Amino acid sequence: MARRSPEAPSDASPAAAFSLRPPTRRNLRWASGLVLMAYVTLHLLNHSLGVYSFAAAETMLRGVQAFWHTIAGTALLYGAAATHLALAVVALWERRTLRMPPLEGLRVALGFALPLLLATHLTAMRGAYQAYGIEGSYVRVVWGLWDWQGAAAQLLMLLAAWTHGCLGLHFALRAKPAWRRFSHLLLAVAVVLPLSAAMGFVSMGREFQWTGVPPAALPTAEQSKALGTAENAIKWGYGLALAALLAARWGRNSFSRWSRQPQVALRYPGRTVQVPRGWSVLEASRSHGIDHVSICGGRARCSTCRVRVAGPAEHIGEPGRDERRTLDRVRAPADVRLACQLRPRGDIEVTPLFAPLPNEGRPAPVGSFGRERDVAILFVDLRRWSGLSERQWPFDLAYVLDRYFATVGAAVRESGGVPNQFIGDSVMAIFGLDCDLPTACRQAMRATELIGQRMDAWSEGFEAQFGQRLEFGMGLHAGRAAVGEVGYLETTTFTAIGEVVNTASRLQDHSKTAASRLVVSLFAAEQAGMAHAMGEAEVLKVRGRSEPLAVLYAPQVTATATAATTASL
Repeated sequence: MARRSPEAPSDASPAAAFSLRPPTRRNLRWASGLVLMAYVTLHLLNHSLGVYSFAAAETMLRGVQAFWHTIAGTALLYGAAATHLALAVVALWERRTLRMPPLEGLRVALGFALPLLLATHLTAMRGAYQAYGIEGSYVRVVWGLWDWQGAAAQLLMLLAAWTHGCLGLHFALRAKPAWRRFSHLLLAVAVVLPLSAAMGFVSMGREFQWTGVPPAALPTAEQSKALGTAENAIKWGYGLALAALLAARWGRNSFSRWSRQPQVALRYPGRTVQVPRGWSVLEASRSHGIDHVSICGGRARCSTCRVRVAGPAEHIGEPGRDERRTLDRVRAPADVRLACQLRPRGDIEVTPLFAPLPNEGRPAPVGSFGRERDVAILFVDLRRWSGLSERQWPFDLAYVLDRYFATVGAAVRESGGVPNQFIGDSVMAIFGLDCDLPTACRQAMRATELIGQRMDAWSEGFEAQFGQRLEFGMGLHAGRAAVGEVGYLETTTFTAIGEVVNTASRLQDHSKTAASRLVVSLFAAEQAGMAHAMGEAEVLKVRGRSEPLAVLYAPQVTATATAATTASL
């Protein structure tokens, strides 16, 4: 079959940059969710103003309504709500099982419950405005619900919408460095804002009790009856539609299991399984107990579930945009697809390309590795260790390694990094687990300077004790990596995996032949803001990389450089 060329034009080409492409489901879900989250946030902030006074909350309400009641505001709000709900319905229909993590299940349940909770508020406020021109007011909202049942229903509705939105943002952004960096602050906001909204609601009710209820336009008895009828119609209509969806989904799954309708045959090495059309290859593997690696959980964010496929082109289809991006990144050949995204339309052969993780025969864990993030990776390696090993006693060598590891590890920790792996005479350190990439690179550069100073100080006495100078080399690179636990059973370790790790190790190896103490990629130096002080860059062909890499050399650490880096931190 044809191979996917590494030199194929990417989406970054000028033509692609100005081409208009339809949004993906992920983009539509994200955009509509942000609109709805903004609406809920404004609602909670508006309620919170009631702590100050009813007049302040009512004034803000008028300003917010002035936008949402326009044609553009109405189209934006209700268009986002309709889009978000439609995408949720499609996602529920496509699910082959309702098994999911508890928080994900809570998010989905709250999302489908919201229309039922919102029906009363929607008809009483927006329905009254559209049908009878009656503006929404906190007099109607607060005083109309000033009993424990009404207040509880109002606050439950706001809490459900807020929780659903917060969980959605968390699932979408939890891998982002900025999100993790400010997660504690964001959690505090997520807790405090609904509490302040509840306090505002209560404060306005108490204010009405003390000063009297301000005048406000209210629906007549006949109008209230009509609005109540509309409310019941919305609840019954939505409830029946949701029940019909769940029943249809159950019926479809049952029919596909028990009927003789045509199914898709997937021929694995040594085994053939039958699945209904519409199932992904990954779903088929798990349904039939076939070990299949999938680290990211089936979101096209990794390629560990990739399979080699063979069969008619019409049975395989073309990869979607998200799948194409992942396949292009790993330069997969044209006959390789992601099992989590491939939904065969006919019989095909599939061969998983990643060996199952040792897990005592259980299905491969979903998302067990961790997360992706931007990090800086530093490798430090002792020179002439083999010669030293030949001349020294093992316990003497153990002392040297202990002190070496302690020296490097302390410098890394003081700079803000994590000394991650101690293998032989090499140390790997990770920077950026709780900060952005520029800060991580500055921390890593600071660590190289501290290591140089302390190793030089130790070397003065080391030569007298062991008969040779204490020499070492370092390699530093920055980029995207997967970080998390790897290992087998109880023997696991936290580490980073990715191209950035391999390249940093190669740069450390290159420092031996380059007669340089530190080889750092130009990208990492630029992120640290130190490239201008390190001379001219050299383009280096790094083993294991298809593209050359611009690097800088630091043969000796200086006090001036140390002071400059300390100041930048």
